[in-house]
Amino acid sequence: MPEIILVRHGETEYNASETFRGRADVPLNEIGLKQARLLAEYLSSEKIDVVYSSPLKRAARTAGIIAAPHALEVNVVENLNDIDCGQWQGLPLKEVQESYEDIYQDWLDTPEQVRLPGGESLEDVRSRALPFVQDAVMRCGEGKIVFVSHRAVNKVLICALLRLDNSSFWSFKMDTAAITRFTFNGDRVVLTSHNDTSYLKPLKLGEKNDF
Repeated sequence: MPEIILVRHGETEYNASETFRGRADVPLNEIGLKQARLLAEYLSSEKIDVVYSSPLKRAARTAGIIAAPHALEVNVVENLNDIDCGQWQGLPLKEVQESYEDIYQDWLDTPEQVRLPGGESLEDVRSRALPFVQDAVMRCGEGKIVFVSHRAVNKVLICALLRLDNSSFWSFKMDTAAITRFTFNGDRVVLTSHNDTSYLKPLKLGEKNDF
């Protein structure tokens, strides 16, 4: 049966400083590169058929490191691009909390109802990412597909595949360089693991906030 692996890119300086990323094309930092290499080593013994990536550097670099042991090319697709954070892009979390107090609280309480100022809503993300993933699974047949993307995109996809609406966005987290797996059996989609970072233990990073 087909299997997909949703991958969040490795750490960037924006992640480390809790700065909103969106479409800012920030690269992996040193920790992010180490995370990607450990993840690639972890997946190297599996038969991976296709690797797709967001066009942003942090995702594409992570995807390239994963794809290399399998001699695969990375398929870069706009559908997996990060949520457009609009006016929040490049701002530290604390500044957003202070300058956009009401809408930020709405983002925490009712994320499914919020459009980020000047940016996208979670439904916008879902409408471009989910059909692409479903089509990729259909085209791959019985293979294993890796999708390297971003926290918001992956969490929206997880909600959609579990037949949850976007109000469940904050019900789970996804750390940098974490993976989540699903298998497909006809119309049934089964979550087999979530937010797996077991292979990152050598880095001794400790618990991270959901950001």
